[in-house]
Order: sequence, then C-alpha cells, then structure tokens
Amino acid sequence: MTKKIAVSVPDDVAERLAQEPNVSAFVTESVRQRMAGERTRHTLRQVGFRLSDGGLADAGHALDEAQAKITPELRARAAALLSESSRGRLTRD
Repeated sequence: MTKKIAVSVPDDVAERLAQEPNVSAFVTESVRQRMAGERTRHTLRQVGFRLSDGGLADAGHALDEAQAKITPELRARAAALLSESSRGRLTRD
C-alpha cells in the first residue's frame, strides 16, 4: 500500500529531485536508508556502544580517508586474494 503526501523542500533539494525520473522511488530509498541507519545506531546503543554525533562524524571521515587510499592495484590484489581463498589456495607472500 502507498500513501500520497506533499512535502516542502529547499530549492537545492527540489532541483536535485527534478533530475530523478521517479522522485517517489528516490525519496523512498533515501528514507529507507536513513531508517536503516537509525536502527543500526539504536541496536549499537542497546548493546553498549556510546555513540555521539561527533564520534560518528569522525568515524565517517576516517572511513572516507581509508577508502581514498584504496588504489586500483590494491583493489585488484584484494579481489585476487578473495578468489584464491574461496578456492582454498591462499598462499602467503
């Protein structure tokens, strides 16, 4: 079941949404991603993690920095290692 609603958004968001062929699907997926993040944070808090907005922002920056260091060569090597390990033929370099 679906429900039609009207929302007001800032101009920059409206411009971005205008680029989408299916605004409803785009908004639905975006909200579902937000909901998944909220559930994850709730679960982490329930099991004892102490989360703060600053800590989450720091972790996000650290993740971005780490991902920026992944070169095509490193990605290829990781894929090769994964393939070798899944076939049971992993050797140490």
